Amino acid sequence: MSSSPTVAAPGELRRHLGVFDAVVIGLGSMIGAGVFAALAPAAGAAGSGLLVGLALAGVVAYCNATSSARLAARYPQSGGTYVYGRERLGDFWGYLAGWGFVVGKTASCAAMALTVGSYVWPAQAHAVAVAAVVALTAVDYVGVQKAAWLTRAIVAVVLAVLAAVVTACLAGGAADTGHWAVGADAGFHGVLQAAGLLFFAFAGYARIATLGEEVRDPQRTIPRAIPLALGITLVVYTAVALAVLAVLGPDRLAHSAAPLADAVRAAGAPALVPVVRAGAAVAALGSLLALILGVSRTTLAMARDRHLPHALAAVHPRFGVPHRAELAVGAVVALVAALGDIRGAIGFSSFGVLAYYAVANASAWTLTPAEGRPPRAVPVLGTAGCLVLAFALPAGSVLWGAAVLALGAAAYAARKALTRRA
Repeated sequence: MSSSPTVAAPGELRRHLGVFDAVVIGLGSMIGAGVFAALAPAAGAAGSGLLVGLALAGVVAYCNATSSARLAARYPQSGGTYVYGRERLGDFWGYLAGWGFVVGKTASCAAMALTVGSYVWPAQAHAVAVAAVVALTAVDYVGVQKAAWLTRAIVAVVLAVLAAVVTACLAGGAADTGHWAVGADAGFHGVLQAAGLLFFAFAGYARIATLGEEVRDPQRTIPRAIPLALGITLVVYTAVALAVLAVLGPDRLAHSAAPLADAVRAAGAPALVPVVRAGAAVAALGSLLALILGVSRTTLAMARDRHLPHALAAVHPRFGVPHRAELAVGAVVALVAALGDIRGAIGFSSFGVLAYYAVANASAWTLTPAEGRPPRAVPVLGTAGCLVLAFALPAGSVLWGAAVLALGAAAYAARKALTRRA
């Protein structure tokens, strides 16, 4: 197939992205969100069982990624699990998945914007967060291909910074591999809760699936890009978690506001602290860029089906992007970033996204062998894992997440009733 982008029909998106750019967009979301935001609260939940929680989150993420890849190859459209649930399980389940994704990932966008603000200018974190949302919404507006190029540069910088962190921690004299041992403080529920919080960091491969309408040769590209992005991310997370845990130990890690910066300082490399802070800001920008892309594409798909205002389904005639959906998402994220906080958003986002992937796995169960069904154990383990991790999250996250899903279900029922009456 030619490497040039395909020409889109009116109202459709252009297929710009190959395997490399799709992997980079997934990496930009996963690595930016996870390494700098989720390790400390996960250590607070699991204690010395942090690495067990990371492994469990990786297993669930693998099942979700496999199911999503098979479904995305079958349905290469914008919207991800919103489309899969609608086509395989029925309109309501697709809608509920899309609703959970849009609401949960809007909270993720705000968390990433606030991460940028807290590293760049802590005294004005909210103002910097809003400025970051405005700037990256503008980048997305002028085309996904340009966004992919920017994400590529961001991922390269972040990986270089993380490599420096791992080297400084493990090569210094402060590392103690005894901190890797699982102790009595690692309770079963705490490990599950840590896995649920860390899952927030693995959810970036959804960006690849939600960009299905902008990927060249999606039947080949998406099944390759999703496991590649997840595999690279798991290796990076494991290396960073081992390095930081070896230096700080689980207790200091749990109470650290900036664990990677604290780890290199404790390892005797204080000169790296400004580099780590800059890397954290860049990583969060990369995550925010990819998240806005994914949320706006699911918004587009739901607007096409009139589950959201149909005006949001417009595609820009020049840039070939869902420009109204992007502007609407950017406006909501900017508002939440101006008012919200980082840690509360992680648990809330995880609940919504775990519900989203439970629908993805259930949808993958219905595929036939001719449609590329994964091994039966994959969607079964994925569905069960998503539900268990969702309800193991902190009580506040579970209550708010369940309330938002119930609100979405009520809105769906009301719309259906009005349609029947009309």
